[in-house]
Amino acid sequence: MLMAGTGVASTLKKSKWRQAACAQLIVTIVFGAIFAIAYLVASDTNVPVESYQTASFLMQRETGATYTSTPSLNNFTRSDLANLTQAEFDGILLTVPLGIEQIVLQVDLATFYAGLMAWLGWFLFAIFGGIGLAALPLDLMLAFVNRPKHLDAVEFAEVKVHIQQKVNELVEIGELLKIEKDQKIAAGTVVKYSLFQKNLRKEYKEDQASMKEFKAAVFLLEQDVNDFNAISANYEKYNPLKPYLSLLFGIVSVVLTLLWILQICLCVLPSPSVTPFLNDYFEWFDGWFPLFGVLSVAIFTVYLLFCAIKGCFKFGLRFMFIDLHPMRPGRTYMSSFMFNIALVLMCSLPVVQLASVAFAVYAQFSTVRQIFGVQIENLQFFGWFWRNHFFVYALLAFFGLTSVYLTCKPKDAAAKSGDSSRLRDRLRERRS
Repeated sequence: MLMAGTGVASTLKKSKWRQAACAQLIVTIVFGAIFAIAYLVASDTNVPVESYQTASFLMQRETGATYTSTPSLNNFTRSDLANLTQAEFDGILLTVPLGIEQIVLQVDLATFYAGLMAWLGWFLFAIFGGIGLAALPLDLMLAFVNRPKHLDAVEFAEVKVHIQQKVNELVEIGELLKIEKDQKIAAGTVVKYSLFQKNLRKEYKEDQASMKEFKAAVFLLEQDVNDFNAISANYEKYNPLKPYLSLLFGIVSVVLTLLWILQICLCVLPSPSVTPFLNDYFEWFDGWFPLFGVLSVAIFTVYLLFCAIKGCFKFGLRFMFIDLHPMRPGRTYMSSFMFNIALVLMCSLPVVQLASVAFAVYAQFSTVRQIFGVQIENLQFFGWFWRNHFFVYALLAFFGLTSVYLTCKPKDAAAKSGDSSRLRDRLRERRS
């Protein structure tokens, strides 16, 4: 019997490995084909260059050519010209600008795929980054404002009863969702997503929305329970400096957000830029301690990644379109780790590209500026989005909308109080 059980387990393990290998092979083939076709079709870059025509004074006298622009004499001064012989003088080159021309080049594979992934990542970063720029400072400030405080006996009892009621309510809702799922499994009518059957697609979306709403309510209730334990059962372990650290980081976040918005509005969107702004600050630091300039750039770029993660979580918490993936010490699921890592990887290239444009003066001789500012920015298809600042305007739009929305509704009051209309209606139906 032991050998038989081992054989079954081995068979199941091989089956899972086979399914995973097949799925990975299919994904590799599909995306490999897409990337190959994209490289063959859109890998040319149109690099703008300024063209000049050159001639010497001797050629000018012989051909009778005239020049409407002031000739460049290789930085010779008047005294230098006076000491030149006729032969040396005739050898000096005149330069006449002819205008901007386009040089068509094909970028290599690595550069093209960096541009392609940056283009794909911008769709996520424009949404979540814009939301996070407004949400991250506010949530850090609210963590200080709503910090655990001392309660008298009456307030303590009221809060305890309120939490118990919410716990009981969510337990009933969880049991209801489990019973409904078990009934569908027993009847063989498990609802799966279907592109072709509208009624099944609608029912599947309703089930998924209910589950996401339930998870959000549980997460917010856990926060309430943690705050309550901080002033009751675990008050000896609670660190009273945490709210003040949140306040400090909240103030720093407000400053970083405002500086990013100003940098975008003053240096990225106008052509030519109004002022280098932060570029002058970085160069000033490099003048006496170069490490501070590099660290400042790192702080500004890493802050955008934190904003993207915060924006994704805030978007899922408020609108229930995506699953929640909170990162909590000692209680983070592996799926949440993978989700947030994937989000950071997708947003890394857009962040680097935005930094290379925003800090173009500081990074003017760097390799990243040559790659993103010259080759990728002028790709035939993708370049239009970057030259016209399409994603940057989208980022500012989401930042503005989120700022207005969070000003009106700074707290997750509806979800936090458990007033979920869909779940409460289903619970009432069960009780009746």
